[in-house]
Amino acid sequence: MFETLKGNKSPFEMTTPEKRMIFISLTDAPNGAENVLLMMATAVNGEMYFLKKHAFTGLKISEGISKKYLSKKTIFWGFVKLIPILRKYKKDDVLMSTHPYLNAFLGFLKRIGYLRSKLIVRECTSVFTRFTGIKKRIYQIIYRMGYPAVDLVVCQTALMKIQLLNHNRFLSNQNVLVQPNPVDFNKIIAKSDQPLINGDAKLDFICSAGRLIPEKGFPILIKAFKLIQQEYPKLKLLVLGEGKERASLINIIEENNLSDSVFLKGQIDNPAPYFKQAKLCVVSSIKEGFPNVLLEMMSVNSAVVSTLCAGGISEIPAITKVEVNNVEALAKAMGEKLKHNQNPDAETAMQYLYGRRPEIFAQSILNALQQHS
Repeated sequence: MFETLKGNKSPFEMTTPEKRMIFISLTDAPNGAENVLLMMATAVNGEMYFLKKHAFTGLKISEGISKKYLSKKTIFWGFVKLIPILRKYKKDDVLMSTHPYLNAFLGFLKRIGYLRSKLIVRECTSVFTRFTGIKKRIYQIIYRMGYPAVDLVVCQTALMKIQLLNHNRFLSNQNVLVQPNPVDFNKIIAKSDQPLINGDAKLDFICSAGRLIPEKGFPILIKAFKLIQQEYPKLKLLVLGEGKERASLINIIEENNLSDSVFLKGQIDNPAPYFKQAKLCVVSSIKEGFPNVLLEMMSVNSAVVSTLCAGGISEIPAITKVEVNNVEALAKAMGEKLKHNQNPDAETAMQYLYGRRPEIFAQSILNALQQHS
């Protein structure tokens, strides 16, 4: 659908001996948060540390990026081994992390003077609206312990920023940046040309992707697919991803007599060919920080439906939006998109995605850090 973008080399460098940029994550699991850090590290030629190596297939990191895995067994041991490593970084170096516990841990070390470098933390989800009870209280405590020392907090959407500030009054509005997630447009297009295997290329299918967890709304999607199946009897639904809700989803599939039409494909290392060849791509989430998979789908397919599961989605052009947690509304949107995917806004979608290139993401964050330092 789209041509590969040109001229997207990074306009800056961070790899002088005097100044380094370091990215730290809990694991190298190929999830949205980790992919954002990888895109940023690639844009600025940074270093990457992972507290624990993912047990299965991890991020695909180019040979040009320095990467180290601190533990093969536990994240806790990774934390222990990280502490002495942090001491070597100086005040002009920049560290960036993306998970609340890790963010707070680094912030606490900076607060007591052990960590000397500048610290950027990225919010991967709105924890204070996603969780309740004891778990929410724990987050309140760790944020209060670590976040006061953070130099810059990056939120994916304006709504996420509002929620963060409402629950953490000690944070300054000036130190919180709204920066939409990046999308590596060229990389996704290139990966989408790989062939599908195991007979999937012969299918007409709707595609969705994400961890099999309640927040992704896959039960809603399966039931919505059931409603349109009579009109499209040959159409299949392929769900890419793995997670704790697999058994529950299998039960829902069987209860709706969809065992021959809905398939849980498990973890797929390269979902882009599925997104490209699908008759329709769907994000059915109930609540998200921001679904990065939506941008990946838009990069290679003009037929995309998404629930309004995160701030910022309502402003995205060239996709069909629907309210969350509504089987009938989702089914109607899917059916209409399958019938009438004229896609007059392909150029608008391309321009939108072009504005979310990784180098723009990186430059905006570094500019904000410089202004707030």
